[in-house]
Amino acid sequence: MFNLKNRVAVITGASSGLGKQMSYAFAESGADLVLLARRVERLEEIKQELEAKGVRVLPIKCDVTSSEDINNAARLAEETFGKVDILVNCAGSSKDKGVLEMQDDEWDFTIATDLTSVFKVTRAFGNIMKKNNYGRVINIASMYGLVGNDEIPTIAYHSSKGGVVNFTRAAAAELAKYNITVNCICPGYFYTELTTQVLDTDRFQEFAKTHVPMKRYGSEGELNAGAIFLASDEASYVTGITLPIDGGYTCV
Repeated sequence: MFNLKNRVAVITGASSGLGKQMSYAFAESGADLVLLARRVERLEEIKQELEAKGVRVLPIKCDVTSSEDINNAARLAEETFGKVDILVNCAGSSKDKGVLEMQDDEWDFTIATDLTSVFKVTRAFGNIMKKNNYGRVINIASMYGLVGNDEIPTIAYHSSKGGVVNFTRAAAAELAKYNITVNCICPGYFYTELTTQVLDTDRFQEFAKTHVPMKRYGSEGELNAGAIFLASDEASYVTGITLPIDGGYTCV
């Protein structure tokens, strides 16, 4: 089960963090890869390692807030592989402020990067999937898209990720007729370039122990199984779901 050989997977935000981790997982499962990120030099660095697993890898420089970059990436992917089977929307960033302090430009940056980009990328690659009457779209939101929090004021991030959760439901309903499933993963606390500084503090480690039932952060690779499942042929009747992978944070 869950063999992705001969499938083509597009992963945004693939140069670091969860996107990079999932790139290795998809390669291990046999998928050819289209890796998108602004820092294309990082993608080139991991290309050789991934190709050693017997898959083809196409790195593309892409700013997911740029329609021009996204449409160019979609064109190159289709020209190279002839199709796209799987899309993982993982790219993101945010400006963390509370509702009373956040400035317009900080709000706009976060919404553009974490929500509008998911729409733009799904539109571009979904139109390729539609041609082949097959697709798997996996949006990486956050457990913060399901709940608030009283530890870090980050109103735009909560709002954008909540938008991704309901975008997933709406897109799933729309695209089902093209045999395209759309699902959402909501990670809990995982180490990435954006989170390490906060997660490594004594204060936040204590916070995690009291708020996460499993009393720890997620480890590298613990997100991968959910993504591979949702990308598989076996998940053909699973669409519109939200899958928290958060150590139980959202169950209490």
